[in-house]
This record gives sequence, C-alpha cells and structure tokens, in this order.
Amino acid sequence: MRRSREEKILSFTMKVEQLIEPVILRLEKIDSKISGENIRPVYYRNEDLKKIFGLSSNTIVKYRQTGILPFTKLGDIFLYDALIIEKKLSENKR
Repeated sequence: MRRSREEKILSFTMKVEQLIEPVILRLEKIDSKISGENIRPVYYRNEDLKKIFGLSSNTIVKYRQTGILPFTKLGDIFLYDALIIEKKLSENKR
C-alpha cells in the first residue's frame, strides 16, 4: 500500500524535528548563559583603551614603558588584561 503524500510529508517533518531538536536545546542553553550577563572582554587592545578610557596613543605607550600598564604582545598587537585594568581602576578610586 502506498503512503499518501501527506503521510510522507508528516514523516519527513518529524524526522527533521528530531534532528533539529538537540541543536535548538543547545542554542537555548547558550542563549541563557549570555542573555543575562554583561560580557566583558578578557583583553583590551590599544583602540579599546582609546575609546573606552579616552587615552591617547602617547599615554598608552608611556604607561606601557613605565610599567603602569602591564601588557602582552602578540605579533604587533598589544593586549592588556581586562582584570588587571579593572583592579588598577578600583585601587585608584577616590
């Protein structure tokens, strides 16, 4: 006996839903983790320091050279640990 077209479509749809369900659950889990949290970068780059803190390029270089601003260099890119910067900001609160 041949299945009707509707039965074939329904069967196909159910199979697709079964395949997609784990993906949807995973996406919902990811969304719940990031939706309520303020995502903070792990590292800042020079451009971030300029935009967020209003520092000039010269000031950033001076802070690096004097050790005020610890950094990691990756190729030609300077990276600044966000936790260290936040710690320095809280230490210098008045």
